[in-house]
Amino acid sequence: MSPEELTKRLLHAYGRTYADEAGITLRDKPAPLYQLLVLSALCSIRIRAQTATAAARELRAAGLRTPRAMADSGWQQRVDALGRAHYVRYDESTATALGDGALLVLDRWRGDLRRLREEAGGRPPAIRELLQEVPRIGPVGAEIYCREAQVAWPELRPAFDARTRETAAGLGLPHTAAGLGTLAPDTDTARLAAALVRIRLAGGDAVERLRDA
Repeated sequence: MSPEELTKRLLHAYGRTYADEAGITLRDKPAPLYQLLVLSALCSIRIRAQTATAAARELRAAGLRTPRAMADSGWQQRVDALGRAHYVRYDESTATALGDGALLVLDRWRGDLRRLREEAGGRPPAIRELLQEVPRIGPVGAEIYCREAQVAWPELRPAFDARTRETAAGLGLPHTAAGLGTLAPDTDTARLAAALVRIRLAGGDAVERLRDA
């Protein structure tokens, strides 16, 4: 099977971004960019991706869609929203981190992560570095953010972290970000990155089933 055909099958079967699963319509606007930051923080610990996206949906449903709303919310309100998504064991520490992170975003970038982008001069390494100043966002969380944010911030394209590149190599696809970028149009690079993450998490005979589809 050609890399192009395999990529087409990957996108069809697994190409839903995690932002989309969390109900975030990603655009270069303050609210969705912040909601993606929250999702990245939720995904940054050892917890199932489905639980993290469910927690992001609960926080959004509770009205905590902006850093101001998050900062003004009560700690218990955040804990309760996380609990409804069964985001357990980490709910209390995460509720604290989300509150602290919202205050940082308000203070440092006046609630608008586009100012983080400006501070970084649009340079992907600098964007990743600045993201890690936010509580709970480490190298993994920064990669998650950039992998999804490339939909809205073209300078991040093509964003494929080490794990997605390793998965791609195992599938016989290019193992560099540039090489993978040639297999999907700009609007689909985030979907391809998400597909590689999802098929890696699926494990088992997912690859064989994809090839035989």
